Amino acid sequence: MNFDRIAVVGAGAWGAALANVLARAGRQVTLCARSAAAAQRLNEHRESARLPGVQIDKSVSIIPMPADTSEQVAVLLAVPSQCLRVAAQTIAPTLPRGTPVIACSKGIEHGTHKFMTEVIAESAPDALPAILSGPSFAQDVARGLPTAVTLASSDAVLVAALARALGSPTFRLYHSTDLRGVEIGGAAKNVLAIAAGIVAGRALGASAAAALVTRGFAELFRFGAALGARPQTLTGLSGLGDLILTCSSSQSRNFSFGVALGKGNLPDPATVPLAEGVFTAPALIEMANAAAIEMPIAAAVADILARRASVDEAIEALLLRPFRAET
Repeated sequence: MNFDRIAVVGAGAWGAALANVLARAGRQVTLCARSAAAAQRLNEHRESARLPGVQIDKSVSIIPMPADTSEQVAVLLAVPSQCLRVAAQTIAPTLPRGTPVIACSKGIEHGTHKFMTEVIAESAPDALPAILSGPSFAQDVARGLPTAVTLASSDAVLVAALARALGSPTFRLYHSTDLRGVEIGGAAKNVLAIAAGIVAGRALGASAAAALVTRGFAELFRFGAALGARPQTLTGLSGLGDLILTCSSSQSRNFSFGVALGKGNLPDPATVPLAEGVFTAPALIEMANAAAIEMPIAAAVADILARRASVDEAIEALLLRPFRAET
């Protein structure tokens, strides 16, 4: 399988970083910007405003949306999770049947409670949905620093070939057929990273941070197990690995958003860098409640974001939970 022509839809930090890493792997890459004006600016400056200081590889072709995908052998959707449906619908008319369309965002769609590959399947019926997730910051990937992530699709042979084609010595792709496990890890860890940021912003200490991440992972694992995810996926790169990264670094937008909450601020999501966990939290808790899955930390984050509880009230409620056996 020769995956030599690849389109990346979305020219933000992650899209630009992926375009660079794919170009370094020897692929013919087309980066699709949201408008003609955005494409023109990128062609003139060869730098995404979301990824300052990193030049887009000179071999990358930059065009505006809507893009003709008829000649592409794979498409990466590097747009926010709540925008993914529109992006998939936009490429659908020219997409050849069986083309891998890879979601590169981590979240759950509002209202429908659909995961990203489910959104792709509904919006682009000819696509073969896939998901790329794992512990990765756009700056690291764009600069060629060593990174390992997971690529998942229902087709075991194709996803293995696709991982070999997209990967490189510094961008190592492990492949899986556990779509749900990979998607759950990516979505839930963003919510838990906000909680970790709150702990840091409140200066509750390293012991509290360790407890938060550990008990948060227990929640993620319970949720994943109930929805059929494989344990090795949840303890792998796209689950525990991504949770560790986003709960421990200010490079994480979700962690930084949580720090602001912990310091007494409730930032307007429209005025700060995108924190996917803000939009995922209510959908995650609605799904957990419907399935009677206990996720107290994630629920506390959802309550804070919805202003149903203050940070102090949420912390007190967690601390006053009954003593119990560790599970």
